[in-house]
Amino acid sequence: MGPMTLFNRKTDLPGLVGATRACTPQGKGMKRLSQGDLAIIDAPDLDRAFAQRLLTARPAAVLNVARFTTGSVPNFGPQLLLDAGVTLVEGFDSELLTSIKEGKKGRLTDDGKLFYGERLIGSGTPVASPDAEQAFTEAQQSLVDHMEAYFGNTIQFIHSEAPLLIDGIGIPNPGTELQGRKVLVASPSNNHRTKLKELRNFIREYDPVLIGVDGAADTLVELGYKPALIVGNPTGIGADALRSGAQVILPAEPDGHAEGLERIQDLGIGAMTFPAAISSATDLALLLADYHRAEMIINVGAPLDLDAVFARADNSDPASLLTRMKAGTRLVDAEVITNLYTVRTTGGLAWLWALLAILVAAAVIILIAGTSGGGSFTDNLIDTWNSFALTVQGWFN
Repeated sequence: MGPMTLFNRKTDLPGLVGATRACTPQGKGMKRLSQGDLAIIDAPDLDRAFAQRLLTARPAAVLNVARFTTGSVPNFGPQLLLDAGVTLVEGFDSELLTSIKEGKKGRLTDDGKLFYGERLIGSGTPVASPDAEQAFTEAQQSLVDHMEAYFGNTIQFIHSEAPLLIDGIGIPNPGTELQGRKVLVASPSNNHRTKLKELRNFIREYDPVLIGVDGAADTLVELGYKPALIVGNPTGIGADALRSGAQVILPAEPDGHAEGLERIQDLGIGAMTFPAAISSATDLALLLADYHRAEMIINVGAPLDLDAVFARADNSDPASLLTRMKAGTRLVDAEVITNLYTVRTTGGLAWLWALLAILVAAAVIILIAGTSGGGSFTDNLIDTWNSFALTVQGWFN
C-alpha cells in the first residue's frame, strides 16, 4: 500500500476543501487524520483492517489511486466505509500521489474530480454501495473458482511428486554440510538486497550456509558474501557468482533435461541437476535445505502466505505452498530475523544511557584525581577528596 494524503474539510466552500497532509497505511501521519478529512490512498483490494483504521478517524471521503476491489479477493473494506457514510472514489491516476503538495488546499466534487483552486489535479470514479456489493459477490465467486482449480492442481502434484515430498527422492547431495546449521535462502525480489543488508549482523554472528537462488546469487557476491550453493538457471546468473566456488545445482525436468547446461560447460565449472516437476528454484532450494536437516531456514525475498495464494490462486504453483508446509516450523521469513536485530530507541532506555554517562564521568574524575600529584594513586585520591571537602565546608562557614 502506498502513501496517503489528507485534506481538511471546509464547510463554507463548495465540495470538500482542505490542506493536504501525508500519511501511510502503516501508521505514519494517521494521527492527523480526523473527522471530515478526505484521505488519498493507494490500496488495491482495501481490506477490513485498513478500512477500520480509516473509519476510526471518520473521514468525509477516501480517494483510492487503485481500485477498492480488483476482483481477485472478496474484501469487506469498501462496504464497511460506505455503510458508515464515507464517500469512496477510485481509479485516480498514480501521478496524483506525486502531484499533491503538503499543506496545499484542494477541492473534491461530487463526480469525483479533485481541484487545486480551479486547476484539475485528478479524477476518479465514485463507488456506490450496490457497486461494492456486486464487486464483492463477483470476487467471491472468482476466488472459489480459482481455489477449486488450485487445489485440484495440488492433488495432481501430490500424485506425481509424493516420493520427492515424502522421502526426498531425487534431491541431490550437494557436498555441503547442512544438518544442524542455519541456512539462508536468498531469492530475487524487489527488496531482497535491502533485506540481505539488514541481515548482516545475523550473518556475521551465526555464519549460516548461504544459498543463492537465480539472480540473488549475484547479489550475495556483490555484497561480499560467498554462497555455498547456487540453485537456478545459470543463464540468468553472472559469471562471478558461478565461479565463486559455490556448488551449482540446476533445476531439471523429470526426464533430466536442464536449461543452461551449455553455459556451465562454457565456463568450465561443475554442476549437478535437481530433477523435479517444480518450476520454482526457490522451492527446490527450500526442499534441499529441509531434506538435509537444516536447523533453521531463513527465507529472503520469496515470502508466501495465504493472502498471496488467494490473490494469485489462478497462477500460483501448489509446490510453493507444499514446500513451505514440508519445512514447517524450521522455515522463518527474513523479516522475523530482521526485527530481532533491530534496536528501537525508547524512553525506557534513556535512563540507562544517562546512568552510563554518569559512571563514565565519575571514572574520568577519579582517574584524573588519582594521577594528579606526587604520591600514590590512593594518596592522591584521598588528598583530592579532602581538598574538595574542605572547600565545600568553607562555603557554609
